[in-house]
Amino acid sequence: MLVQASRLIGTKVLSMQSTSSVGSVSKPIVDPTDCKIIGFFLSGPLVDRGANILDTKSIREYSRYGMVIDSIDELVNRDDVIKISKVLELNFDLIGLKVETKKGTKLGKVSDYTVTSEDYMVQQIIVKRPILKSFVDPELTIPRKEIIEITDYKIIVKDEESVIKKKAANEDFIPNFVNPFRKSERDYAQSQSEIPDDKDTE
Repeated sequence: MLVQASRLIGTKVLSMQSTSSVGSVSKPIVDPTDCKIIGFFLSGPLVDRGANILDTKSIREYSRYGMVIDSIDELVNRDDVIKISKVLELNFDLIGLKVETKKGTKLGKVSDYTVTSEDYMVQQIIVKRPILKSFVDPELTIPRKEIIEITDYKIIVKDEESVIKKKAANEDFIPNFVNPFRKSERDYAQSQSEIPDDKDTE
């Protein structure tokens, strides 16, 4: 299932042991090397200031009710998991990164992104367009396969034309068919006019 990252903020984390909420998601931790959420910062009265990180590997299930874990003991601090610790040292954030094509054309900045709820891999980035281009395309949705490189300051994607064409191909399709079992209003009116008036039959 695809989920927007912005919708994950505030998601409750539920403990199977206590059958209650242990906290809620405050911020995702994204690994830029493979563009994947590897953990979440949590907040809430039961969350310890030190152990306030949920490793995505500890999530048993995600649903509209929240993220399910075994117990609050699953929460870790930033030094407990080496991979999480190294990513946090990078101080990386996907939101706000500039997006450019390999030719250097500026497309805008990342305003959101989508992930799969099974592995939290980033599948699409949503790009807010610059003011001059926003009148035509307020935002672009760029799939993962179009991304060439991610640096500390920007994301480099393929040509602008290919990105926009893919967007247009997905959005401009309008079904064009006629239901043979339904008469148009004109046909209906015509059929009604062919029914003889009672006065004419007298």
